[in-house]
Amino acid sequence: MWARSRTPGWVLRVSARMTEPVILWFRQDLRLHDQPALLAAAKDGPVIPVYVLDDETPGDWRIGGAQRWWLHHSLASLAEALEKKGSRLILRRGPAAEAIAALIEETGAARVHALRHYEPWWRAAEAALGDRLHLHDGNHLVPIDGVTTGSGQPFRIFSSFWKAIQGRLPPDDPMPAPRAIDAPARWPAGDRLADWRLLPTAPDWSGGFAPDWTPGEAAALARARAFAGKVDSYEHDRNLPALDGSSRLSPHLHHGEVSPRTVWHALDGHADRDKALKELAWRDFTSGVVKALPRYGDTNGRPRYDALTWRKGAAADRDFKAWQHGRTGYPIVDAGMRQLWLSGWMHNRVRMITASFLVKHLLIDWRAGERWFWDCLVDADYGNNSVSWQWIAGTGIDANMFGRIMAPLTQSEKFDAGDYIRRWVPELADVPDPAIHDPDAHGCRPDAYPVKIIGHKEARERALAANQALY
Repeated sequence: MWARSRTPGWVLRVSARMTEPVILWFRQDLRLHDQPALLAAAKDGPVIPVYVLDDETPGDWRIGGAQRWWLHHSLASLAEALEKKGSRLILRRGPAAEAIAALIEETGAARVHALRHYEPWWRAAEAALGDRLHLHDGNHLVPIDGVTTGSGQPFRIFSSFWKAIQGRLPPDDPMPAPRAIDAPARWPAGDRLADWRLLPTAPDWSGGFAPDWTPGEAAALARARAFAGKVDSYEHDRNLPALDGSSRLSPHLHHGEVSPRTVWHALDGHADRDKALKELAWRDFTSGVVKALPRYGDTNGRPRYDALTWRKGAAADRDFKAWQHGRTGYPIVDAGMRQLWLSGWMHNRVRMITASFLVKHLLIDWRAGERWFWDCLVDADYGNNSVSWQWIAGTGIDANMFGRIMAPLTQSEKFDAGDYIRRWVPELADVPDPAIHDPDAHGCRPDAYPVKIIGHKEARERALAANQALY
């Protein structure tokens, strides 16, 4: 039952009425605070929390290297938090539905509680478990299944989606974690986290992650509070790569260490929070897109673009590697790609610039870039990643036009990226403004920095010609 406490918020009083244990299945919801599946399980009986590392059901979409680094530390944090509640985290590996079904048989569990997910592989696993699985909403501002068009379909245009959910906002208040979690009479066996080898071995490419990131629920809640302190300048500062103007909540939200509604309510009382709230709603929107179009990460939202002639062959491969390694000769692009590799994250404005450069300047299939981001981003999210790439590529259902080609040199100057470039491209550290944005044009390119792999005008004309060929 729920009881109002003497202090703000709600306190959950739990008394288990059943002796059969119940399973709490964690996925991208690695938290105890505002965790409806946990609260339901805690009222239902002794709880067996479990996380299954499933590299099989997702197929090509198994989590990438940067996410694995984050997952290791997030699971360690979650296990510690559960122990403080009198519980523990059981780790299993294999196809998720099979692993959960096996655990039901081993423990005699009465049922399984989990938060609802919308990635196609998670929906397949949920379906395989059938009526043994009890799903709860909790990873979105509002339940996605209840936000549909007049014909009952998920929205495909964000502006329409945003308008449709206004009557359902603000979201419910976040719920606290239970004070304690009843343990089963007997714990099942589980894997050791270290045996999963989620952390990179030699060479260790994750050396730059720890200074920027602290995975786990406590850090996520602290990050939300810190963002509330600067949200009033967010609409302006978020576009300037040299400033720390982003929320930097995306990896915490992706791994479910903090709920969207917790972030929403953390921003209460701030008059200039609208842009930040729309960013939260965008994540909900992309979940609806991949529910309606499960293969959106692999197929064009606009079938016309199936006929676009992407570059292939040795020259395209060489250019793709230059893009991956931040050696294109375009400072803002190279800074972003190096930030991605070294820190597992990239400023959102620069994500658009680098993505546009790959698709429009290099005429390389957006899916190649999407997969590189998937492996390198600590916040790689199937819905957000695929919808964002198709928006910039012009191939999506709600997308920028292919003919809209971002000019990286102009963008760099417009958004004052000089100090950002100097940080991530040390070869250019001594180049002054305004030459930092285009050293070639100012005749001061250091020998250690590469020449542009293609001119902007040439790239633009080639992209427009490829697009025109479709018509």
